[in-house]
Amino acid sequence: MDFKALDKKWNDYWKEHKMHSFDKSETDNKMYVMEMLPYPSGSNLHLGHWFNYGPADTYARFKKMQGYAVFQPMGFDAFGLPAENYAIKTGIHPYDSTMKNIKTMERQFDEIGAMFNFDAEVYTCSPDYYRWTQWLFLKLYEKGLAYQKKAPVNWCSSCNTVIANEQVVDGACERCGTEVVKKEMTQWFFKITDYAEELLSGLEKLDWPEKTKMMQKNWIGKSTGGEIVFACENGKDEIRVFTTRADTVCGVSYVVLAPEHPLVDKITTAKQKKAVDDYKAETAKSNEIERLSSAKEKTGVFTGAYCINPLTGAKIPVYIADYCLLSYGTGAVMAVPAHDTRDYDFAIKYKLPINRVIVPKDKNADDSLPYTEHGVLVNSGKFDGLDTKAAIKKILSSLQESGKGGFKTNYRLRDWSVSRQRYWGAPIPMIHCPHCGTVPVPEKDLPVTLPYDVNFTPDGSSPLKKCEEFMNVTCPVCGKPARRDPDTLDTFVCSSWYYLRYPDNKNDKAAFDPEIINKMLPVDKYIGGAEHACMHLLYSRFITKALRDMGYLKFDEPFKSLVHQGLILGPDGNKMSKSKGNVVNPDNYTSRYGSDIFRLYLMFGFAFTEGGPWNDDGIKAVSKFAERVERIVTKYAEKKVAPCEKAESKDDKELEYALNYCIKCVTADTEHFSFNTAIARIMELVNALYKYDSLQNKNDAFATYVTATLVKLLAPFIPHIAEEFNVMLGGKKSVFLSKFPVCDEKKLVKAETEIAVQINSKVRARIVIPSDANDKEIEKIALSDEKVLAALEGKSVKKVIVIKGRLVNLVV
Repeated sequence: MDFKALDKKWNDYWKEHKMHSFDKSETDNKMYVMEMLPYPSGSNLHLGHWFNYGPADTYARFKKMQGYAVFQPMGFDAFGLPAENYAIKTGIHPYDSTMKNIKTMERQFDEIGAMFNFDAEVYTCSPDYYRWTQWLFLKLYEKGLAYQKKAPVNWCSSCNTVIANEQVVDGACERCGTEVVKKEMTQWFFKITDYAEELLSGLEKLDWPEKTKMMQKNWIGKSTGGEIVFACENGKDEIRVFTTRADTVCGVSYVVLAPEHPLVDKITTAKQKKAVDDYKAETAKSNEIERLSSAKEKTGVFTGAYCINPLTGAKIPVYIADYCLLSYGTGAVMAVPAHDTRDYDFAIKYKLPINRVIVPKDKNADDSLPYTEHGVLVNSGKFDGLDTKAAIKKILSSLQESGKGGFKTNYRLRDWSVSRQRYWGAPIPMIHCPHCGTVPVPEKDLPVTLPYDVNFTPDGSSPLKKCEEFMNVTCPVCGKPARRDPDTLDTFVCSSWYYLRYPDNKNDKAAFDPEIINKMLPVDKYIGGAEHACMHLLYSRFITKALRDMGYLKFDEPFKSLVHQGLILGPDGNKMSKSKGNVVNPDNYTSRYGSDIFRLYLMFGFAFTEGGPWNDDGIKAVSKFAERVERIVTKYAEKKVAPCEKAESKDDKELEYALNYCIKCVTADTEHFSFNTAIARIMELVNALYKYDSLQNKNDAFATYVTATLVKLLAPFIPHIAEEFNVMLGGKKSVFLSKFPVCDEKKLVKAETEIAVQINSKVRARIVIPSDANDKEIEKIALSDEKVLAALEGKSVKKVIVIKGRLVNLVV
């Protein structure tokens, strides 16, 4: 059989019979299976696409055969830097290259044989879609969750745009690897921090990989402690410090501000201004990773200003130092050199006081400075003698009473910067009027359409700013001339809500109909890469919760269950890249073997959640396995015997046991994306069927039934081939309209079982006993067996030891 020729035949059949469409009347029985939408790359589908979408489709087909109404949509995350950078290099407009790539990938997805519902397709670059992305922005703005401020942002000089904290990896741009620097800019932000606690607590109920949940927990970074207020000596300003060690406040000998803290310019004295300005300029050249490095020497500059310790009244110098970050806590640190290694090094370098306020509980313990453990307070006035835990509570309570501090929970999470100084993205729907200030575009005027003719060569400013036709607009409030916002939205905004659009993608009156969405969502199974743990997955959770609080949604989380596929590496064990020459083209295999064999090999040769280095040594063996199945199917198809599932003989029951064991394992393994072990169990069943087929007195009707069941088990794994096998065996409708086999647990209880008989702990024979035989019955059968009697050689049995289901040991 030419397996490759079956691809087109059955793809056409599925289209003609609308096999992948979803009936919205079946929402009570829905199974929303979704893969992370791909970026429309210019090249062919690579191994990564195949390894994600092929096995994920197998899972969707499995659920369909289990009786679920499966909704498996597909779309394209079509805005973003790659198309814009490609346009800058080639002169081909991002819209033109993106739409061409989408058409190519749609055809290639069709060739995979996946049951994607393209009726529900979305392109994030389509005005029909980003109109509602802009609507989402306006709704967040109305609720105070979108705001504009001047802030230090991550700037990539190569991409010439701002990037989010989550897109900075080891101090470099995630996309191009260029070192990221801090730059002060006016940006739009989403107030994701308002949901920090719920984003954290909500993780507990999700069926997500533990590693992913831990990554989000760490990114949100909850710390429980207190806030302490140090009044500035000028009497006008104050410095707020977050700390988890309020017990050490009496030992504070200086306070540190982040160089970019807004207070720095206000409190710096004229004498120290040049030194402070020079230090700030030098710090701006370093990224946060470098600034926090434990290996880096601690540096700082005195501002000339002082603040007051709220407990002791002591006058404390205020420094700026690069190890203090505005993006964490309050951007200020109370320094206790006696009890913090970093503060100690700084104090030694700049000859600052070192005041011990903690000693160990154990008098024999090493108490050399810096002493960073918990202990007992000294030199702390009325708090002397308290242990760390009690002191923290009493000191914060005291500060709360005096209005100089109190208990506080802090989060590492920062608000999401969504402004981008690039062309290929959704325009921000805001207008800047010299009379009315910043005003939103009225909803009736959406979408704010991205103009086609724009010079988008990067120069550090937003390309749209150079398009006067786009920028000039009438203020919707006063009717006078105004200017549009020139920035576009981070593409993660586009992908933060697409799962809500799929089920209602043709709605031109709203982003979605809440009645439909609240029945269809949340997504039951979401499949994609782990690299999105702290970006797309976190942002989508935030958007869902925000829309819930606005009354649009009735659920808390977008994705109930999440699975990450592993990474297929190049044959050399490295990540595939054209520069390394280790890219594997799937077309080389699908053109020879067909899509089903390639899909089957990917699932059998690699654990789905792990991946591994590419090796094609086993693909021929997988093809031979499919041919072996074809031969047994052909044999029983030609017999034209009506199938009968009744097992009568002992051999029938052995095969019946193998069948039900296979069904049980394949069902459990496919449910947990353990496709490699599921396929291994099917291979064992094929071996058992061949063994049965070799018998003289086999039951052809029963063998036909097992063969037909085998085809159903294989259907999700090799969909085109299984359709053909199904027809050969007399199937009149698609195999995917059949029910997936269900294990009959009663058939897994064997009527008889074989056990070993030992004499003085050495195996001498094997006997067959009833599965429900008791110890006495087993002993009787063993002692009456001819082989056992011969092995005993007339010796008397002193003791009989029965180990149920395994063996009998006769002590002679």
